[in-house]
Amino acid sequence: MDKGLILIVEDDPDIIQILDAYLIREGYRTVRASDGEIALTHFSMLRPDLVLLDIRLPKFDGIEVLNRIRRERDTPVIMVTSLAEDMDKLTGLRLGADDYIVKPFNPHELIARVNAVLKRTRQPAAGGVLRFGAIEVDTEAYVAAVCGDGGRTVLPLTLSEFRILAHMTRRPTHAFQRADILDACLPESDALARTIDTHIANLRKKLAEHGACGYLVSVRSVGYRLAGEQKP
Repeated sequence: MDKGLILIVEDDPDIIQILDAYLIREGYRTVRASDGEIALTHFSMLRPDLVLLDIRLPKFDGIEVLNRIRRERDTPVIMVTSLAEDMDKLTGLRLGADDYIVKPFNPHELIARVNAVLKRTRQPAAGGVLRFGAIEVDTEAYVAAVCGDGGRTVLPLTLSEFRILAHMTRRPTHAFQRADILDACLPESDALARTIDTHIANLRKKLAEHGACGYLVSVRSVGYRLAGEQKP
């Protein structure tokens, strides 16, 4: 059974061989890239279903590759990092990485993460169209928009950002703890609670840039909730 195409971006040939073998055994097709330039060429031509992206790469590093991928498509990306690269991890998440895994990793764990991210991406959402103020979230089409006097503007959200916005829009008066958001929207990730702060900051910025200011508010000692638009 063909479960999809995975682009493996890694400059260590031993790691590539291991990942390739495990992914093929799981039923995936694979394509390999040993540097950032080859990765971007494969990505544009082959349109993989998911990208496994190492941070430290020749030519273009993983952060630059992720940045360019996000300009083109919302393909799920799992960053591969090391314990000494916390700042790089957070930068990757700000640019829209869906998950990360730390070296050295267990190949079985990585395969589980690949399966989980693709399941989140592909599974149909329930609930139809959700609305709160100027925010409109279509959970079946995976499209979020801001509606106002000037019309309807689609928001350029990553998958993780979309899932967080949809989750909060379902219960707009509820104060969500960071751990609650992680469990509901990134259940298979071992990301820290501060990752949610990064996603919320991105959402706030994108909402504000498209005319919806003040919808995401902080709740002291708790987390976040949606609130009515705050006029300047």
